Amino acid sequence: MTGDVLERLGSEPVPSSQGGRRLLDLVRVQARLRGPGGCPWDAEQDHRSLARHLLEEAHELLEAIDAGDPERIRDELGDVLLQVTFHAQIAADEGRFDIDDVAEGLVRKLIRRHPHVFGGERVAGAQEVLVNWERLKAEETGGRTGLEEGIPASLPALARAAKVQRRASGWGVGWRQEAAALAALREEVDELASVEPADRDAAEREVGDVLFAAVAVAGWLGVDAEAALRRATAAFAARAERFLALAAERGIDPSSATQEELLRLFDEAREGGPDTEA
Repeated sequence: MTGDVLERLGSEPVPSSQGGRRLLDLVRVQARLRGPGGCPWDAEQDHRSLARHLLEEAHELLEAIDAGDPERIRDELGDVLLQVTFHAQIAADEGRFDIDDVAEGLVRKLIRRHPHVFGGERVAGAQEVLVNWERLKAEETGGRTGLEEGIPASLPALARAAKVQRRASGWGVGWRQEAAALAALREEVDELASVEPADRDAAEREVGDVLFAAVAVAGWLGVDAEAALRRATAAFAARAERFLALAAERGIDPSSATQEELLRLFDEAREGGPDTEA
């Protein structure tokens, strides 16, 4: 199927303002920087020395996305793309693979894992696409492996939970309806409310269950749990700053204020900024 799809796509114009030519320029510039007479710093780098830069650039891109700033997103995407071409050039210099090998593998994967686009398969929606992705991935690797196998240990906990849940769904383990996921979340919240405050181990278990159930609900709603939590944290921080400013204006010491005064001030601070629905 892949060859036929590529043959059809090859006859179509590249849907980019300059037909992808600037990508080729990037590959040439990267090779020049690493080549004879190029940049000493670039020439000294290897996969390990660049690893931290990839992580930093990914986080900077996330910040730009969260800020909704198109100009920053464009710039940060360029920095992430630089990391991809840099690593590919290092591998090319070592005679292992090059950027074409990277792109070819990716193209084949995308075609293979989208049979509803490039084949005759039908899907009911985005959630089924994710489930099918995990199922097809398992087939490619010779069958089902452990639920957490291959998932980086450094992945943030919410993202890790979402990935484990998607993989489980691909194997038929998961909520079939959004209502069932919501009911499970309510049940976990009720169980958390019944925990004795002094029982830290039970509290940790139940908090974990609530978070895991919330990630499942987020998946059904098409929401990225990590992005949602980043947004909520930023909104709370902004409200807290407004709260403290209001308290200072009115000569109120938050540490000695009554619960009613604190709630009144916090509600006022919430009404004064964005995300007032939060």
